[in-house]
Amino acid sequence: MSYDYDDQNIFARVLRGEIPNSTVLETEYCLAFNDITPQAPDHVLVIPKGPYVCFDHFADAASDAEIVDFTRAIGEVCRLLGVKPGEGGGGYRLLANSGEDGVQEVQHLHVHVIAGRPLGRMLQRPD
Repeated sequence: MSYDYDDQNIFARVLRGEIPNSTVLETEYCLAFNDITPQAPDHVLVIPKGPYVCFDHFADAASDAEIVDFTRAIGEVCRLLGVKPGEGGGGYRLLANSGEDGVQEVQHLHVHVIAGRPLGRMLQRPD
C-alpha cells in the first residue's frame, strides 16, 4: 500500500520547529509533547520523527530502531507522568486514530497518552 505523507501537516511543522510545543520527552526518533486541547489532566502526544502516516505505515516501513524507540518513549512518558499502574499510578489509555473511519485528524502517526482521571469505557456498543 502507498502512503502519501503531507510534509506540511501540523506535526511535521512541530518537528521542524515552526510551531512551538511543550516537550515532555525527546529521543533520537520521537517527540512527546502536551496536547494543546487536553481531554484529561494528563494528555501527551507521542510522535515519531519520521514521515509515517499511521500505525500500520510505521509498522511496515520504520526501522527496528525507530519501532523500539517509539515503544520505549511511550513507556517513559507513562513513567514521567506517574501513571503506571504497577508503580502507584492509576493507569492510562493509549489511543492512535488511523484513517477516515478512525477519525484521524492529522496525517502523521501519533499516540495519545491520556491519564489523570477515570476515563470510562472507550467505545459504546452500537444500538
